[in-house]
Amino acid sequence: MTRFQLLQLLLGQARENGFEFRKWYTSRLGLAWTNGQQAIETLAEERRYYALLFSHEFARNFWKAGGTITFQVTAQTFQRTRPDGSIGIVKRKPYTRRSGRKDAWRYHLRELALAEEPLRYMRRYLRVEDEMEEDG
Repeated sequence: MTRFQLLQLLLGQARENGFEFRKWYTSRLGLAWTNGQQAIETLAEERRYYALLFSHEFARNFWKAGGTITFQVTAQTFQRTRPDGSIGIVKRKPYTRRSGRKDAWRYHLRELALAEEPLRYMRRYLRVEDEMEEDG
């Protein structure tokens, strides 16, 4: 899946929940609106999608307040100190998690800020089969 396609899906989901992309694009980026496809291409090509992903308006609409969100938590391995002082390695399997908080968007913005690849983080919340293609 290309960056353009992923942004299209993300915006589609946010629009379903009331996000006004055209209004956000012209007011926040200060660019002239030609059409939706051109706007998404601009976000994808010039890496301006960070402004979108970290926008509170987008986040509030993408992660609808109180709506249950299902996502996959990846496998984790970490060290933990045991009660006897020895260090043990904990291995957790991947699992499905559901969230239904009214301020879930704040949690996700924090997690997004910590993610190495924000688009991959966002992709977890879309139900698509393809892996994202690496593009320039």
